[in-house]
Amino acid sequence: MTILPPDPDLLALRVTLARLRGERGWTFDELARRSGLGRRTLIDLEHGHTTGSVTTWHALAHALDVSIDELLGSLCADHAPPGTPQL
Repeated sequence: MTILPPDPDLLALRVTLARLRGERGWTFDELARRSGLGRRTLIDLEHGHTTGSVTTWHALAHALDVSIDELLGSLCADHAPPGTPQL
């Protein structure tokens, strides 16, 4: 029997991106300028129309000045991240 990993919490990831952008008071245009990503890409990420690539999230982490762990950690918001001891 194959045991599949839990689904990533993409809603939590979208909320994290919106929160970090909002904390800085940045518009989509400002984040686009700082990250080198398209405004439409950022809107699509926050609205759940696309999940983006590792390169996209890497650029966002740098633009937002957060670790990739802080940005992507919310993917495991509804379950224990890999390597976490199960209680």
